[in-house]
Amino acid sequence: MAGENLHKGHRERLKQRALEEGLDAFTEHQALELLLFFAMPYKDTNELAHRLLASFGSFDSVLDADYHELLRVEGVGPNTATLLSLMPEFYRRYMRAKLRERPLLIERRQAGAFICSLFIGQHYESFYLICLDAHQRLLKAALLSTGTIDHVGVYPRVAVETALRYHAHSVLLAHNHPSGEPQPSHLDIQLTEGIRQAMELIGIRVRDHFIACGDHYISLSELGLMPKRK
Repeated sequence: MAGENLHKGHRERLKQRALEEGLDAFTEHQALELLLFFAMPYKDTNELAHRLLASFGSFDSVLDADYHELLRVEGVGPNTATLLSLMPEFYRRYMRAKLRERPLLIERRQAGAFICSLFIGQHYESFYLICLDAHQRLLKAALLSTGTIDHVGVYPRVAVETALRYHAHSVLLAHNHPSGEPQPSHLDIQLTEGIRQAMELIGIRVRDHFIACGDHYISLSELGLMPKRK
């Protein structure tokens, strides 16, 4: 009974500290231990937090881990694996809800931050068409395709149909590189040009193509890899 009371007291102290100080004051282990409370209400989560960090290397890598990878760690059951693997999905949903007011994406920094939020927790390459109105306000972030760990393909015809469906005045292209290497490949540049030419035929401008890599991004326009507007 004394051990249970001590354990309960530790939980309450950790929760209270999080509320008062915020998670920035926590180590990775403490933040993970706190998160595990909500999947394991009656067990000490200290040891499991250490085991997860040892298995995956960092707090973010634990949350990025696949459900089945998590289950292979001793002490992780279905509830815990579900909670951890869905955390990036919850955050992505949160960010999309925050941006529901149709943000202006005029500045490259604004557009890049928005685009990075689309790929949170993604383990495979995906391709989005960001449809904008005449004032460069967001109309729709349309997912066109999901590929493999290092490749995603999109038909220019699908991009054109999507832009017309949402009455886009102009568009941004966006995909991610889960590998961590942000530089565009030759295929990325070819795809950009194919979509740009197809959009030009119907009077829709492709303003830029962003490649997201975690919380960083590169812009093909900034790199000089897209034609300048005449």
